[in-house]
Amino acid sequence: YDVVQSEAGMSKVSVIGIGMRSHAGVAATAFKALADKAINIRAITTSEIKISILIDGPYTELAVRTLHSVYG
Repeated sequence: YDVVQSEAGMSKVSVIGIGMRSHAGVAATAFKALADKAINIRAITTSEIKISILIDGPYTELAVRTLHSVYG
């Protein structure tokens, strides 16, 4: 690539646990919970044990609290 783009002020929050890909609805639950709080998801990555979500930095605490309330 000729140009690499970057943006400051972003945060990555993750939901970690065994079977993230194999348990239906785990990601959708996280995405809906964040959407209900008007938290814009900029990027998503997944693995067997983790879903990571890139969001705007000012929403970090709200996102973490929201995901904790959903997954306990």
